[in-house]
Amino acid sequence: MFADLAAVPGVAESTLSSDVAESLPDSAPPAPWYCTSSGIVWWLRGSGVRSSSVAALLPGGRPVVAIGGMISYRTTPVGPYHEVFGGVGLLAGRAVDVTIPFMAVDSRDSVVGGRQNWSLPKVLASFTGSPEAARMTAAGDGWTVAVTARPVTPRVPMRMSGRVVQRWPDGSVRAATLRGRGRARVAVVNVAATSSVGDMPSWLRPGRHVGALLSDVRFELPAPS
Repeated sequence: MFADLAAVPGVAESTLSSDVAESLPDSAPPAPWYCTSSGIVWWLRGSGVRSSSVAALLPGGRPVVAIGGMISYRTTPVGPYHEVFGGVGLLAGRAVDVTIPFMAVDSRDSVVGGRQNWSLPKVLASFTGSPEAARMTAAGDGWTVAVTARPVTPRVPMRMSGRVVQRWPDGSVRAATLRGRGRARVAVVNVAATSSVGDMPSWLRPGRHVGALLSDVRFELPAPS
C-alpha cells in the first residue's frame, strides 16, 4: 500500500518520504468527504506554470491561473486539521478545471485519505496561525509558505462548484466535482514561499495577490470517476 501512496504524482515538495510512509495508518475513510472549514486563498497568472516542473504533471488543458490556499478544517471524516495547497486552473473548453500538484497537511489520516481517494499528493507539514487571524504559515521538508490577508470588501455569501482533476499512479486521469457554499471577503494576500527541494516558488510565486478570506465553508468532495 505504501508504494501505491508514494507513487501519487506531485511536485518535489510533495514527495512522500519512506519514514513518513511507514508511520501512516493502514487506511482512511473513503469518499465522499463532507467538510467544514475556513481559509485564505489567492490567485495569480498561470504563466509561471508553463516553465516549471508542474508542466509535466498537468492532466491536460491550458494553464491559465495558479491558485494557492491555506485552509483550517473544523470537521472532516478524520477530524480537524490544517492544509496548504498549490493548484493550477486548466482551460478545458469553456470550463476551468483545477489540478493540485502540491498539498500538505498536519494529519496522517488526511495524507492517506487524500492519496487513496483522489490522488492528491499530500505530505506532512507544521502550521501556525489561522484564517480568523488572517495569517497562516506552513513548513514542510525543505519548504515554507507564509501568508497574510487584508480584507477589502464586506463578507458575502458564495457558492462553490468545480472539477478537481488528478493524474493517478497508473497514468489515468479522474475527476471529482466539489460542491459547497460559504461566505467570502475579497482580500489582498501577501505570500512568502521558499523551497530548497523544488521550484514551487517559481509558479506559486511570492508577492501580493488578489484573494479571499473564506468562512463558514461547507462542501462535499465525492469519489472521482
